[in-house]
Amino acid sequence: MKIASIRTFPVWVGHRNQLIVKIESDDGCYGWGESGISGRELAVEGAIRHYREFLIGKDPRRIGALWQEMYRSQYFEGGRILTGAISAIDIALHDLVARSLGIPVYRLLGGAHRDIVPGFVTSIGLDGPAVVEHAQKMVADGWQSIRFVPGHPDTGGDPNLFEPRESIGLTAEWLNRVREAVGPGPVLGIDYHHRLSVAEAASFCQRLLPGALDFLEEPIRDECPDAYASLRTMTPVPFAIGEEFSSKWQFLPYIERGLTQFARIDICNVGGFTEAIKVAGWCEAHYIDMMPHNPLGPISTAAHVHFSAAVPNFAWLESREREFSFGDDLFPKQIKLAGCGYPLPEEPGLGVEFDETLAQEAFRFWEAPHLHRRDGSYTNW
Repeated sequence: MKIASIRTFPVWVGHRNQLIVKIESDDGCYGWGESGISGRELAVEGAIRHYREFLIGKDPRRIGALWQEMYRSQYFEGGRILTGAISAIDIALHDLVARSLGIPVYRLLGGAHRDIVPGFVTSIGLDGPAVVEHAQKMVADGWQSIRFVPGHPDTGGDPNLFEPRESIGLTAEWLNRVREAVGPGPVLGIDYHHRLSVAEAASFCQRLLPGALDFLEEPIRDECPDAYASLRTMTPVPFAIGEEFSSKWQFLPYIERGLTQFARIDICNVGGFTEAIKVAGWCEAHYIDMMPHNPLGPISTAAHVHFSAAVPNFAWLESREREFSFGDDLFPKQIKLAGCGYPLPEEPGLGVEFDETLAQEAFRFWEAPHLHRRDGSYTNW
């Protein structure tokens, strides 16, 4: 068996682009992958073109060796664009090999630890009574892990205005009210999307009632582990960190120094299954549960379902199906949410199909919001 072709599909899916990768072998097998670098898909596509030059003709079953060759084939190894490309290729290779063997991908990874992959749901902004009603409805629907997004006072009609200090007081107030309304049982978290400084994140946590929050996701940027170490001394709230990490080396200080309690790994960024399984084992040794990042498409969801099934140290998988839906025309086969979790597929491979004949809508340049403060300076999205 040899790799015969590697094709890319940067395709608009209604609210942003996705970069889909298809790898075919000379005996008719194929596999699908997806890159997680939203907003810079053409850069990742360029990296895949470089990798394709030496991957054609290689044995697709030597996944680990091909990963090493891709990672080490340039002097400037690593970085999110390159590992986004490696991730998509690695996922597609696992899909291809599992299809050729007639087994689901999770069996390539050692078999399933669970029959259902439990998910967590994302609620609305913490800025008024509606969020309390929404949280109560989520609990009534069976969700036991709910994540929220920050609230913000009136922006005067400017959707890109974000003032951290104005946000934290309002957000803490309504998070406390949600906890009082739903009781002590449900797991409650918030994703601040690295929009805060250390001082702002500490002030936010100090405004919370004891036990109000079960995890604080990405409160500050990840480039400086010492900043997280400083924040760790200021609050007992567990951290959920790692969605931006593009290798096991980026996870290293956060695991070894106890800076995260939930690993927000993204298979489509970190280097595919090959790298994600290594990180999961490392986390297991430090009693850290995996809580994968999954805001992308059906191929990403399928990959994370297989990964989540195959690791023992697992908490919840991010579910965004209430916000992002992908039609059955473009993805005629998908792994879909059933209640509050994902059932394990039994068919070979990932359990996803992509109709490349319909992937003709032109790529559109899309930018994540460029947030700014009231003084005109830029801040993090």
